[in-house]
Amino acid sequence: MPIIVLSARAQEGTKISAFDAGADDYMTKPFGVGELIARVRVALRRTVPTSTENHDITLGEVTINVEARTALREGKPVHLTPIEFRIVACLAKNPGRVVTHRQLLTEVWGPTHASDTHYLRIYLKQIRVKLEVDPVQPRYFVTETGIGYRLLTRD
Repeated sequence: MPIIVLSARAQEGTKISAFDAGADDYMTKPFGVGELIARVRVALRRTVPTSTENHDITLGEVTINVEARTALREGKPVHLTPIEFRIVACLAKNPGRVVTHRQLLTEVWGPTHASDTHYLRIYLKQIRVKLEVDPVQPRYFVTETGIGYRLLTRD
């Protein structure tokens, strides 16, 4: 969902903070309703429509359904905590692409935790233990050292 900040604050630092926190656009008062509607249309054009159908992600013997919040390994349910599922969902939205530490932390824990990379190491280890065949040599939840993580959906 796109985020457009409407504010009376026009300082550059305030705008930068809003963008760093996840805003897609920033408008300062006064502004016209026509301009606001045009910016909403642009923001909505840039978003990827979400599918109403259930879409399974298959990682070898593991099947994950992000919409239904289920994970199965060899047909048996795997319990993922809410935070683990949010991490998996964030990676699943960007299959094959690197998701930076900052992006993951901001999406899962919020902008105040954007530098707490130790959280990610702990939770990715737990996710790998639950979903990878060999958690020590992951095939699907791959670390991009110093940058972030990548979900590889193909072998």
